[in-house]
Amino acid sequence: MSLIDLINEPNDIKNIPEDKFRNLAKEIRRFLIRKVSNTGGHLASNLGAVELTMALHLFLTFPEDKLIFDVGHQSYTHKLLTGRKGGFDHLRQFGGMSGFPNKKESPCDPVITGHASTSISIADGIVKARDLKGENYKVVAVIGDGALSGGMAFEALNNAGRLKSNLIIVLNDNNMSISENVGGMATYLGKLRTNSKYTGLKMNIEEKLKNLPYMGEGIVRKIKTSKESIKSLFVPGMLFENMGITYIGPIDGHNIPLMLNAFEAAAQSKTPVLVHVVTKKGKGYAPAEHDPSYFHGVEPFDFNTGEKKAEKSSKTYTDIFSETVTGIGESSSNIVAVTAAMADGTGLKEWSKRFPERFFDVGIAEEHAVTFAAGMASAGLHPIVAIYSTFLQRSFDQLIHDVALNFLPVTICIDRAGIVGCDGETHQGIFDISYLSGIPGFAVMAPKNAYELADMLVFACSYNGPSAIRYPRAKAYYGCKTDTPIILGKSEVLHMGSKAAVIAVGKMVKVMAGILEELREEGIDLTFVNARFINPIDYDLIDSLCDTHEVIITAEENVKRGGFGEAVGLHILENGKNNKFVDISLPDSFLPHGNPRDIRDSIGFDPVSLKNKIKKSIDFT
Repeated sequence: MSLIDLINEPNDIKNIPEDKFRNLAKEIRRFLIRKVSNTGGHLASNLGAVELTMALHLFLTFPEDKLIFDVGHQSYTHKLLTGRKGGFDHLRQFGGMSGFPNKKESPCDPVITGHASTSISIADGIVKARDLKGENYKVVAVIGDGALSGGMAFEALNNAGRLKSNLIIVLNDNNMSISENVGGMATYLGKLRTNSKYTGLKMNIEEKLKNLPYMGEGIVRKIKTSKESIKSLFVPGMLFENMGITYIGPIDGHNIPLMLNAFEAAAQSKTPVLVHVVTKKGKGYAPAEHDPSYFHGVEPFDFNTGEKKAEKSSKTYTDIFSETVTGIGESSSNIVAVTAAMADGTGLKEWSKRFPERFFDVGIAEEHAVTFAAGMASAGLHPIVAIYSTFLQRSFDQLIHDVALNFLPVTICIDRAGIVGCDGETHQGIFDISYLSGIPGFAVMAPKNAYELADMLVFACSYNGPSAIRYPRAKAYYGCKTDTPIILGKSEVLHMGSKAAVIAVGKMVKVMAGILEELREEGIDLTFVNARFINPIDYDLIDSLCDTHEVIITAEENVKRGGFGEAVGLHILENGKNNKFVDISLPDSFLPHGNPRDIRDSIGFDPVSLKNKIKKSIDFT
């Protein structure tokens, strides 16, 4: 029987003999590699955190103690050790196990997480609630060195130092976020890593002083309480110590006994303690060690070689963005590009190679990325900021206050807009129309196909105000090709029919094109419009359509509240139009993880259901 077979419930790892820990770690890695090779998922981060998670599970008791993973894409070993190994066969699939911590799944996950730099804030709050309620349990926050670059993490550290209560913060330092870490914190941690003698030397000094006859212990106490304490002799760790957080480390994040000793020591403190562990991302699997960025979030692959099982057959919208923006950069020297630790994912990798002096990766700091861009725009440059829809949510105030209020030429390129899929609730890009369309002066666009994305990028880079372009995580669509130029606030009529007009936003143009073609074959000829602009909306065209059509239908892949359809419907109502209005949009709810097709089927957003909804709305049944 394998060691993994002995782990079926939380805390079962405590029954594994210490001399078997190394074998268990090997089994866990092999298990994770095999499962993720079939389902896809976050691999490199999980392989690097195996021993760290084992040590935490030996130290903590679940579900009484609370373990909060920052982001949470490194929680696979935690899921396995809390009795969820059967869920890995359907990892990140519809109806299956989430790839992130999820309190709906297990009481061993205190909260749902999926974004970076949140764990210490959550832990601060849990600690304060624990103390106010007079309870007694351990609280541990695990944060990566990449996530530590986020401003929210610093705010939480500052607050943690004032708690005057035990909190253990584990800094999982693997010198990587999704892309290579950048910035001052990365440099600081690099210095800590290279000074591995710090902790041993500090402890050695204390031990030798203690062993002095008669006065050793007194000297140590005196030094520790004096202004010039032992820690002041060493630069590493002082950033945290000066915040009121005791620093331990750096220590080997693959040495379980060493980590256990550190955690036990940290638990004795009456104030927050940061334990700095150094791990290797992708450890134990050569392809992931060689290319941790690729294996951060990977599609199904061959277990033996690490190669993808299925190559992409065509370009994605991200590819089109990458090619177009790089071409624009060749002829426009005032264009600069900004990303938040996602150069590969957003398609700016090629730009960074071609124009390194005009490329800025600010780390996991989306708020700063937007305001940094605003600063450059105010001084005469035109920044392109590429961020996923779900992460752009974090920059809402900056979009309003720093970009729009100043009416600056900043272009926000929103990748992964709409239903994203396997990463689930925390990553679906289904709110951006709602939070962007209400910002005055912000030109918000959604391309119907690959050609239009390129045209919109050219338009945005020549537009002397704030703009945003949202596009999906999908293979690029090349249908409905036209040569109609992009004009601010103007839609595009793709086909003129009668009775009802369908106005589709972005990706929904492709979906509606198929549905309306089927309806035409059935003798139902409807007008078809590509919205192009979500803000400003082409109300002149809508008024014209209302005068010649009985039914107005909008279609978008965004929640209903605050969406394009809601704005169109309100306009029709406020202007006394008598048209029937149908809003095809997503429900106002969080959508689960899974294949996007399965998600759409589950909410009646599939082509068959949408076609039936349109037919019913125009009384053709």
